[in-house]
Amino acid sequence: MRSRTSRAHPGRRNRARLDEDRLGGPSRFHRALRPLPQSPYVVCDRYLRHVGKDCLVAFDANLYSVPARKVRPRQLVEIRSTKSQVMLHSTAPDQHGQTLLATHSRAVGRGAVVKDERHWDGLPRGDNRRVTTGGVPAQPRHREGPGEETRPLMTLLNRAAAARIVVGRRPLSVYDELTGTHPFTAKSTPEDLS
Repeated sequence: MRSRTSRAHPGRRNRARLDEDRLGGPSRFHRALRPLPQSPYVVCDRYLRHVGKDCLVAFDANLYSVPARKVRPRQLVEIRSTKSQVMLHSTAPDQHGQTLLATHSRAVGRGAVVKDERHWDGLPRGDNRRVTTGGVPAQPRHREGPGEETRPLMTLLNRAAAARIVVGRRPLSVYDELTGTHPFTAKSTPEDLS
């Protein structure tokens, strides 16, 4: 039985064979092909997401953790996802030129929290009022010496010009005298009675 193509165009198949012979045959094309690389080419999708206050990044209806020491809340990170893996990268390289923050296996389903407990090392546990990541509680902002800026939080606070302003302290009775009112005094004056 003849194929439909050969019935409609009987010389087409023969012309294709003649072209192969004239161009050097199929072996010429096979010689031009190179072997496949040893490592497979990874196809991944890329997305941008923000880091939450709890060092989790929402992606594909799941949450993935990033190291708390390498990111800050609301920082933009790049997600590179494959069928089996989710890689989280910072948008700017660190001092060593690296951008990879974390690698997780991709969650199956929705609502999963994929976390590495080591990502939360050094964060406050939440059982007290401590909110810094350092081991020593933060000192008051009105420190005297600018050379004592050893912790990152204090460095940021002391950089602001408003932190260097010295605020005068005076009793509330001074304001009573300036405004002519006496809400903080127990005695009534003749002006108040009239």
